[in-house]
Amino acid sequence: MEAYCVKCKAKREMAEANEVSMKGKGGVERRAMKGKCPNCNTTMFRILPNKKD
Repeated sequence: MEAYCVKCKAKREMAEANEVSMKGKGGVERRAMKGKCPNCNTTMFRILPNKKD
């Protein structure tokens, strides 16, 4: 999954990407992807859209 690296200031393909859940407004759960930048090893984060039922 592609995400923006703040340290490199570029979009890169996330390494070791895992789907996580986080708190959203109104107590709802939001989906997100969390991984590492392959260049600088900084943590990358991307919020995903809601699942469609």
